[in-house]
Amino acid sequence: MILYQLVCTDGHEFEAWFRDGTTYDKQSASGDVSCPHCGDTGVSKALTALHVSTQPAGDSSEKRARELATQILQAVEKSRQHVEENFDYVGDHFAEEARRIHYGETDERDIYGEATSDETDDLREEGIKIFRLPPKIRRNG
Repeated sequence: MILYQLVCTDGHEFEAWFRDGTTYDKQSASGDVSCPHCGDTGVSKALTALHVSTQPAGDSSEKRARELATQILQAVEKSRQHVEENFDYVGDHFAEEARRIHYGETDERDIYGEATSDETDDLREEGIKIFRLPPKIRRNG
């Protein structure tokens, strides 16, 4: 894993992790790297100071990667809790209900539920904005 300091054309700086330099290059070229502040896809590597670690190889970066993974999982779980507490659950009727809301056949409201990949693809093709939450985190023990 590699951490890059990035900057968008509006001057917003941010960090992003990539598998390697080639992965960054491919994602950047295809427009998949965007500024979290403004959504700009005109992103490039920012000038950064070189950092030389005096710790054994892998020790510091592995710890940082674990810390970041934990933060990401906590943020995802917090988002899921917000949705479950504030949105209407429509079960496996999500695609149908999302269409009814989008086309004005029922009152607009925030919903969540289950949908297949094909259903979510169809919704996006129709211009219906949806967000797919990752599966619930299962903890062993």
